[in-house]
Amino acid sequence: MQQPPDLPLTHDLVLIGGGHTHALFLRQWGMRPLPGARVTLIAPGPTAAYSGMLPGFAAGHYARDELDIDLIRLARFAGARIVLGAAQGIDLNTRHVILPDRPPIAFDVCSVDVGITSDMPALPGFAEHAMPAKPLGRFAARWHAFLQRPEPPLVAVLGAGVAGAELAMAMAYALRDRDAKVTLIDRSDALETIGPGARQRILHHMQDLGIAVLTQCDVTAITKRAIQLADGRTVKANFVAGAAGARPHDWLAETGLALHNGFISVNAALQSSDPSVFAVGDCAHLTRSPRPKAGVYAVRQAPVLFDNICATLSDGAMRPYHAQTDYLKLISLGGKSALAERFGIPLSGSMMWRWKDHIDRKFMNRFRDLPVMGLADLPAVHTTGLAEAMGNKPMCGGCGAKVGKRALDDVLATLPTGRRDDITPLPGDDAALLHTGGARQVMTSDHLRAMVEDPVVMTRIAAVHALGDIWAMGADPQAATVTLILPRLSEPMQQRMLLEIMQAANSVMNDAGAQIVGGHTSVGSELTIGFTLTGLCPKPPITLAGGQPGDALILTKPLGSGVLMAAEMAGQAKGTWIAGALELMTQAQGMASRLLGQAHAMTDITGFGLAGHLQGLCAASGTGARLNPEAIPLMDGALEMARTGVRSTLFTANRSLVPTLPEGGAADLLFDPQTAGGLLAAVAAKDADATLKQLCAAGYPAARIGELTHGPVQLSLTTGG
Repeated sequence: MQQPPDLPLTHDLVLIGGGHTHALFLRQWGMRPLPGARVTLIAPGPTAAYSGMLPGFAAGHYARDELDIDLIRLARFAGARIVLGAAQGIDLNTRHVILPDRPPIAFDVCSVDVGITSDMPALPGFAEHAMPAKPLGRFAARWHAFLQRPEPPLVAVLGAGVAGAELAMAMAYALRDRDAKVTLIDRSDALETIGPGARQRILHHMQDLGIAVLTQCDVTAITKRAIQLADGRTVKANFVAGAAGARPHDWLAETGLALHNGFISVNAALQSSDPSVFAVGDCAHLTRSPRPKAGVYAVRQAPVLFDNICATLSDGAMRPYHAQTDYLKLISLGGKSALAERFGIPLSGSMMWRWKDHIDRKFMNRFRDLPVMGLADLPAVHTTGLAEAMGNKPMCGGCGAKVGKRALDDVLATLPTGRRDDITPLPGDDAALLHTGGARQVMTSDHLRAMVEDPVVMTRIAAVHALGDIWAMGADPQAATVTLILPRLSEPMQQRMLLEIMQAANSVMNDAGAQIVGGHTSVGSELTIGFTLTGLCPKPPITLAGGQPGDALILTKPLGSGVLMAAEMAGQAKGTWIAGALELMTQAQGMASRLLGQAHAMTDITGFGLAGHLQGLCAASGTGARLNPEAIPLMDGALEMARTGVRSTLFTANRSLVPTLPEGGAADLLFDPQTAGGLLAAVAAKDADATLKQLCAAGYPAARIGELTHGPVQLSLTTGG
């Protein structure tokens, strides 16, 4: 649920970490946001794994994606911006969260839910030859690859707490049909945190699974094939997993907050020693009622955190969190069997597994069954044509919000031609060629309606997008002015957003060799970021008009940003797809432009899609073109979304530009508007392979996608080649 557009934002709430408490907080915020507050989620990645289902995944009961909470989709539902990165610190004096590779993020109220980390990587050989159970993504990939290996599996799990025992039993079950050996190792006794009855049952079950349990053993080193113990023994292992050594993150010690053994001390209201900073989950220590680190506490803290943060932001009354004295423990036993324990009474069997499976799936479904954002209802009485003008879905941002090419061309055709002799018209190109004191200079302007909530990422996309017109002409970026429309914000938040935007813009422009020399700001209904740029041409610019029949067509970025952002806005895209798309959209094309400096013709693929921009190149060059659709690179998830009928709002206008091409599925992506898309270059066929090799070596996912043909101006598809 988005904030009402007519209310200004006055306070910044920053959530550090995508733990279970924050995930539940965002779900509740999406259903009942506090007007005037902007929420920012800082998370290391686009998903957060639910640890309760990790053993079931290792045993083969769950698919990998069943374990993930999609934080990007959840943030969209909550109307929050998401920043992908791991926090490195909190500056209480300036009220800033410190992250790598971006400006600090200011807050009025902050909450920390970063969980715990492991000290196992400090163990000699662990980083090279072992794998912690968290983060789940890396562990899952390594475990999947290990299961495919033909050699006899020799598995060791370090840490004989409940988590380590569950993981060992799951792995033993997954390897039950192979000549496997699983060893559980701990410096203390096994399963110390549960009652004696449950402990004995699990130990007997591990014995039945053939798991060797070694306790009171110190590990001194890990090698490629073995684990060295302090008493001189060696345990053979070709897969070592770490489920021990849990400790607080190091950076918490530098915050100045009161800590208990490195964890943030919080009162009954979940506030730290600084009342504006809350802490929840495993990274927090409950000073009045200390409890063990367990997910059940994190889940029950969520509604209290929600109420108390809202109270802090609105001068309301706080309420205390009351932690239960004991809780139900459900422990996976490898197969579809589990053990339940509460108040020292253990019960085990398949019924307990079904119970645990039901609880886990119910928890995860809370993040999958999110309402999809739709259009507001029209007034009962309205003008004719209003429903058709509104369309049947929210308007896209980025290049999906552009005016269609035909409408634009019709208007431009009515304007008189220029009369200055120091300007050379370049029909079809987005930049003009100026002659200033003997120098060749190109100039262009572009702006984007925001399509992501994070102004830093949006600024990077807008800057790369605007620079594309300069790079497409083979020019060197020179000077830039910035045009900003900010949403309604309080004065402190205006300053914060301006600082983030300008620092991000300055970084991109400096890296491109350009300098920001001025600009203009105003306030409107939503964030819009634009740039006017000049570039210097050390040689004649590369235009649309130089393509020759037989030239190879090289594309430097995959297609799909339009359909993916439309799917994300509708709550249909996976967060990992969106994270990948944003990374591609922020990839600068300066080096690609230099490597394509000998191209006969070049353009950047933006709002009119690959088909529309290629048709413009063909029209200017007097050629046709043949595309190999199988060679065209696509962003992850783009084809899946296109096949389900997801389209950007500009699709229909783009499709009408080239009606001869087929429609549906992958063909639709030829008309997908791209934001900060790649360069499309017509290169002499003899140079194409070498140029493509150089582009790929420079980190561009480039591909040879077709060739120019003798006229007439027509696009066609072929296969192979």
